[in-house]
Amino acid sequence: MAANPIKMDQLKQVLSLHQQGKSIKAIARLTGIARNTIRGYLRRGQANECNPLLDNDKELAAALYNQDSSTYKSKAYQCLLLHFEGIEQELARPGVTRLLLWREYREQHPDGYEYSQYCYYLKAFLRNKDVSMHLEYRAAEQIMIDFAGKKQYYIDSTSKERISCEVFVATLPFSGLIFCYAVPSQKTADFLECCNQMLRYFGGSPQTILCDNLSTAVTRSDKYEPVFTDLCYQLSEHYGTTFSATRPYEPRDKAMVEKAVRIVYQNVYAPLRKHTFHSLAELNHHFLQQLERLNKLPYKGSSFSRQDLFLAEEQPLLKTLPSAPLCLKKGTVLTVQRNYHIQLREDGLYYSVPWQYAGQKVKVWYDHRSVEIYHDHQRIAWHPRSVNGRGYTTLGEHMPPNHQAMAARKGWTQEGLLSKAYRIGPCVGSVAEKILGNSVYMEQNYKSCYGMLMLEKRYGSQRLEAACQLALTGMRINYTMIKNILHCGKDKQVRIPNDTPLPSHTNIRGPQQYQ
Repeated sequence: MAANPIKMDQLKQVLSLHQQGKSIKAIARLTGIARNTIRGYLRRGQANECNPLLDNDKELAAALYNQDSSTYKSKAYQCLLLHFEGIEQELARPGVTRLLLWREYREQHPDGYEYSQYCYYLKAFLRNKDVSMHLEYRAAEQIMIDFAGKKQYYIDSTSKERISCEVFVATLPFSGLIFCYAVPSQKTADFLECCNQMLRYFGGSPQTILCDNLSTAVTRSDKYEPVFTDLCYQLSEHYGTTFSATRPYEPRDKAMVEKAVRIVYQNVYAPLRKHTFHSLAELNHHFLQQLERLNKLPYKGSSFSRQDLFLAEEQPLLKTLPSAPLCLKKGTVLTVQRNYHIQLREDGLYYSVPWQYAGQKVKVWYDHRSVEIYHDHQRIAWHPRSVNGRGYTTLGEHMPPNHQAMAARKGWTQEGLLSKAYRIGPCVGSVAEKILGNSVYMEQNYKSCYGMLMLEKRYGSQRLEAACQLALTGMRINYTMIKNILHCGKDKQVRIPNDTPLPSHTNIRGPQQYQ
């Protein structure tokens, strides 16, 4: 293996002393350099006619150092470099060792390097390949999140069991502000709780949230277009941000949060190592206390702390948070019916979507406040959740043009017809719902429902309610069935309770007559 080259200043001194007529022995005594090394440099200097007073450092290095690098320019070394191409992937395979690779190399090059030299050059090769890039971060651009590898624990006060918990860590790369929070697991509900608490602690949302490819956030990892879970899309819409993921097996993409995890170990875990906690709430309370100390601690060699930098330059740029944290919505996949409505099976309510999506699969997210309908991750409809427990919720813009024209010409709407039906009676309202959902031709549904309601003028509200009560016992309900029941008088067989009190009369005896 070639000796390390001497410094440029020493090399110039050697050449100058030689020009002054000093012997090699005297030069070695004055500079502390071995005589054979001096002879080699002087020999190369004479061959290249070097002048330390006229030549610059670059010219001297090209003339005098290149021979020291002959090992690197040799044919054997060039073969070794060719062998090293793609060696990172080989070393990543199970069971592949450097010794195995060296043996394969010697089979191809019997006169090649020995194992020690092979490892030396391999280490240098990998070091040159594995360089890091300094990244600049902009204020409020992103939050990096991760779960710490080391768990925390608390003692259940009832069972005295030692229960482990995950620790969520987040940081703003620009200011370095750190947040951590303990949760029972990495499941969806706990991940949602972590994100809500994190954004509440930071007091705003960034442009993007960067995570690794954990299953709670990413359903399909990809270097360019990862697919995120429905929870991430809900978080993005609620907080006005986006999610992005690191490249698979590239932890340096989120180097700042990797560093933040180590800082949490040192400044949160370590100070609390002798404490015993009896609940998650108690553990998170002490976490918060340690975070306040950590974020107020000045940076080394600076008077500014993470919190100072955050408050001065980053917090004003964060997006304002909504008034309430995100509540996890229920999700289901439904098929749009031919009458361009979807039905929530949970309560039997119908909600309209644009008629063009009839027959297609849609994703429905709903809670007690709203119903959101998505197609290919695009929201196509939004409705307030119905609270009356029955009926259709239809928006006029969701109807096709001919349906809109018919409704405008007749003045009929589902809401109006159902409202009028339920004013007559509950059974009439139920029949109206079924008639309106009978077929894809909405104008025909309107006609049938309207005709059924018009029977009230001929037969009265009580008989119409009785006829509808009788019709509800059948399988299929339409206008003709209600009309026939009334025409034949079958509705009279249904007893309709009459709450009208009897008028007072002298011929009516009271209960006192039977004592």
